[in-house]
Formats: sequence, C-alpha cells, structure tokens
Amino acid sequence: MPYLTSTGPTLRTGGAEQFGVGVPGYAHPLLAPAEWAGLNRPGTPLHWAVLNIDNGPGTRPDPHCLEAAGRLRNARERALHGEVPEDTVRASGGRLLGHLDLAFGSRPFGELVADARSYLDWYRVGGFYLDRCPAGRDGLPAARRLTSTLHALLADSDSADQEGGRLVLGHGTHPHPGYAEAADQLVTFRGHWTDYRWSQVAEWTAGYEPGRFAHFVHGVPITHLEEAMRIARWQGAGTIFFTDRDGTNGQTDPFAALPSYWDEFVSRIGPGISE
Repeated sequence: MPYLTSTGPTLRTGGAEQFGVGVPGYAHPLLAPAEWAGLNRPGTPLHWAVLNIDNGPGTRPDPHCLEAAGRLRNARERALHGEVPEDTVRASGGRLLGHLDLAFGSRPFGELVADARSYLDWYRVGGFYLDRCPAGRDGLPAARRLTSTLHALLADSDSADQEGGRLVLGHGTHPHPGYAEAADQLVTFRGHWTDYRWSQVAEWTAGYEPGRFAHFVHGVPITHLEEAMRIARWQGAGTIFFTDRDGTNGQTDPFAALPSYWDEFVSRIGPGISE
C-alpha cells in the first residue's frame, strides 16, 4: 500500500510507541455532555482537546464552557501531581486548547491575538489549536510571528503548567518542513478513511519524533480500526482521533461527537498517562 512505499532512504520504519487522543473540537457542552464528561474519565489517553465556542472564544465567557474547562484542567492537575497511584489507571492528563481560525492566512494578526487573550483570560487554556493554518512556504513568516507571540502570552499567563503551553498547527496536510519548528505539533492529515488508507507520508517527517504529528480520520469502520492505527504508527503520528462518523445524516462535523466505538478505540490505545 502507498503508506508502506518508501519515498527515500530516510523513511521512518517505526512509529509512535504510545498513542494519545487529540479532539479537534466537540460540540458545545450542552449539546455534547457525554463527550466532554468522557474527557475526564480515568484512563482516557487524552493529549489535548480543542474548545471552540463560536469559531473562537465568543464575545463573553460561557458558563457551560467554563465548567467544562475547569473539569479538564483539574483532571490534568491530578495527573501531573500524581494524586492517582502509579499502579492504577491514571486520571486524564490532557490540555485544553483554544481554537484560533487562521483562515489560511487571511485573518489579521491583531484579531488572532485578541482571541488568544480572551481564551487565556476566560478559560485559562493550556495552548492553542491554529485551525486552517497555511501550509505553503509563503505563509511561514506570518505563522512564526503568531506562534512566537502565542508562546509569549502563554508564558506570561497563569494557565500554562510546569510543562508550558502547547501550540498545534491544524494544516490537515503535510506543510512546508519549516512549520515543524514553529509549533509543538502539526496535524498532517485530516480527512476521510478512503483517502487515509492510501495516503503517503512526507519524507521530511522522518527526522522528527512521532509526537510531533497528529492525524484525524473520519469514516473509519470498526473493522478497519486496527489498520488505521497501523497507518498512523507507520507514518509517525503520536496523536490521533478516528471515528466512524462521516458527516452524513445532517451532521456537518464528523468530529463533533464520539465515534460509536469510543470504548474500543480508547482500549486499543491504552490507559492515559501524563505527558
């Protein structure tokens, strides 16, 4: 298959040793209470989850989102401080990331920084997910300027823990290699299973640890879940989200709710650990 086809001598021959879950963005907590509650369940191997109120932080603090953010932040604190014994299933240690829509480079810098400040002030997020991030070389200088500013905002806030904040670039495809130095993690695939199973990894990714990449795949049948994980491992993804939802039946975002096989998915990844 294409994902096993070498494009050069440096192709990665092994992938992530331990997967974690990245949630691109559940629906509002009132519409997806089970999803948000599940993020705090002991043993959930959560790396991070994205909070998106209205394609951003909204115009004022949302009490339901404040509650969901607080619960996730408390679960991470418990995991990081070892309040759960090491010989039992640990609490979720995932971060909450604020959603910033770069609109492929068309959003003004000032608007993005203002949204970031609102997320930090209201929800004390532990980082940001930069959705629709440009992937070409021409967009790299602006992306670097923004990520440098966001790192500085996180460092000055009281929301980043001792491990610092996290920035994830939501390209959805393999970008120019220079983006790998602009953030902590890159989403190098976001799409349907029919495309994913024949996808190829960019050769330059072999020079980075698996934790630097994330894959989001919808329309994955449970009978192909193991194959999807094998592809992710081979391509070096450390953070994944697979779902059998495909955007049909009136649901425009297949990642807004749990897959029908959530428990099976989580059990195959393994118990959550702090990063």
